[in-house]
Amino acid sequence: MKKSFVLGLLALAAAVPVHVHAQQTLPLYTGTIPDSKPSAVQETSLTLANGGVRISNVVQPNLTVFVPPAGTANGTAVVICPGGGYARLSIDSEGYDVAKRLNEMGVTAFVLKYRLPNDQSQPDKSIAPLLDAQQALRLVRQQAAKYSLNPERIGLMGFSAGGHLAAWAGTQFAKPVGDKPSPESVRPAFLVLMYPVISFSDTLKHGGSRDNLLGKTPTPEQIRRYSNELQVSAQTPPTFLVHAQDDKTVPVNNSIVFYQACLRHGVPAELHLYPKGGHGFGLNNKTTKDLWTDRLRNWMDANGWLNK
Repeated sequence: MKKSFVLGLLALAAAVPVHVHAQQTLPLYTGTIPDSKPSAVQETSLTLANGGVRISNVVQPNLTVFVPPAGTANGTAVVICPGGGYARLSIDSEGYDVAKRLNEMGVTAFVLKYRLPNDQSQPDKSIAPLLDAQQALRLVRQQAAKYSLNPERIGLMGFSAGGHLAAWAGTQFAKPVGDKPSPESVRPAFLVLMYPVISFSDTLKHGGSRDNLLGKTPTPEQIRRYSNELQVSAQTPPTFLVHAQDDKTVPVNNSIVFYQACLRHGVPAELHLYPKGGHGFGLNNKTTKDLWTDRLRNWMDANGWLNK
């Protein structure tokens, strides 16, 4: 065998990661999907020039599982809700990439492909995302033994509109939506809210998110009910928030008012504000050498969620 051929094989072997395994995908529901109706709506996936992936028109919601390397898992899990204005899902930069970073902390991650509000495929589009987020928390708790998870250490993370969904689930768990909720708790153990849409008030709203979820003419009652800063209670889970001051898409005061509500209700919360970074920076705010994931690791460690 020629030496160059052997060297080529060795180089190829070195280039292949050791931990290569297909990610498992779990359907969110078995049987009929609640709040759904027959329609011509079909899921679409768009790959951007930079390699990013955007998914729209979700009909079959699911969870993609990211398991830490063997021997490193600590029993904590996070369900990740990507953003996209309730119109699409930035499933890679605010989903899969973040899941892999959480795996490095020993945290098992589940990326939620949730249904986006759609009058054609849903009888009530204003509850479909929450139904899916609550079902995701149930499903991960049901699967806790399979993945060696502590069912009391399952958190919820969301980016932008996914942050609205995570905060919504983190404040509305006492009365789960849907006709026949199962007995598992839908309260997250903690919340991680990344440049989140929080308020639907006229002064703080992200217009696209509010319009897509509630339509162009929501009632004052709807605006109040879907403004998560008004729904915080003493039972709201501990919360970690990150936002950039120069965010022109979702005003930074969204995070600030949620933090202030946590403060008023005695909910432990940690807020990190960067002067720059804009909106949608995902894992890396390029305007700073600081990594928010390092701050997140410290916060989770301080709360005991990284202990085995």
